Amino acid sequence: MTITLSDIEQAAQRIESATINTRFEKSQTLSKIAGAELFLKFESLQFTSSFKDRGALNKLLQLSEVDKKSGVIAMSAGNHAKAVAYHAQRLGIPATIVMPTSAPNVKVEDTQNFQARVILKGNTLEEAAQHAHEISEAENLVFVHPFNDEQIMAGQGTVALEMLAAEPALDCIVVPIGGGGLISGVATAAKSIKPDIKIIGVQVAGYPGTYDAIYGDSGYLGGSTIAEGIAVKKPGDLTLEVIDRLVDDVIVVSEEAIEEAISLLVSIEKSVTEGAGASGLAAVLSRPEMFSKQKVGLILSGANIDTRILASVLMRRLVKKGRIVRYKIRIDDSPGTLSNVSATVGESGGNILEVFHQRMFSSLPIKEADLYLTVETKDALQSEVILQKLRELDYQASFRDD
Repeated sequence: MTITLSDIEQAAQRIESATINTRFEKSQTLSKIAGAELFLKFESLQFTSSFKDRGALNKLLQLSEVDKKSGVIAMSAGNHAKAVAYHAQRLGIPATIVMPTSAPNVKVEDTQNFQARVILKGNTLEEAAQHAHEISEAENLVFVHPFNDEQIMAGQGTVALEMLAAEPALDCIVVPIGGGGLISGVATAAKSIKPDIKIIGVQVAGYPGTYDAIYGDSGYLGGSTIAEGIAVKKPGDLTLEVIDRLVDDVIVVSEEAIEEAISLLVSIEKSVTEGAGASGLAAVLSRPEMFSKQKVGLILSGANIDTRILASVLMRRLVKKGRIVRYKIRIDDSPGTLSNVSATVGESGGNILEVFHQRMFSSLPIKEADLYLTVETKDALQSEVILQKLRELDYQASFRDD
């Protein structure tokens, strides 16, 4: 075995004074939606807003005095970078962080704020890692791997100790998988304490590296993802050994499912969660039959989502639910017509967000125009009512989603 329950318990004692035993609470509303008892572990409330504080601190605290003096280097898309930079700053250890050029701005800025030397290099984590290893050798810096490291894995496993101490009757824990550091630590701790508990991993559709390693090639896609925290091509050899032995199943979820989970966590739990952190909820809602009537622990692994992305997700979900719609309305291009249309929408309870006339790029007669209205409504039913009222006034009106 690469790590043991004892390693994880020692890690818990080691990091206790500088990490948070985060809330672990049942969500009444999400449980009703899912048809299972869902308990949420808010690792998003750690100081750097992710579970990565645990493993990074456990690693740094076990460095020799010589290594602490020379410094450390890490590569990460964000959360591991922030955790290493923050705890290195606290402990007086020089830190260099290599991040891919695609790393979210919020994570780059936060890492720099912890006084780490940040280097943006490479389009992928793999390219960033190669550059980090080169610097490590050239400058004699200790490389702090984000997942394929026993001390990192043991630190992450402390999450499970807290979850089972608070809710011993858990039937299942659902864990996001990138490189596998979190799930290997969680699986080791949970299975040691409660052998019959199920550990389910979650990956995003574009990056099913662990799923492929266990079940065979699913057709790796890659590319951009809202869950960049788990956008890892393949797990480490140390983590995969634990996953293969202790993890019961791995679910692959869509971008759409993760967006919906982010939106639900904001609207129901009033909790901001990044894509990777919301993937566990996405898995439960995508496969409800798998979790029906069970006590399920979900790890909200991080909250470091770019505010622009979060705003876009929330607005897109409103569009999906028919609460923000766009109408195309053929009108006479004459005084008073726009006022009449606006009054009809307003009287029906709609709030006009945007108005656009199309006159120039059209084959319409010169005295007609296409009017595009973006409207906020209570729900899809009200959106349909507004459309029907416009048609009752003899306007050629339709929904537009392009």
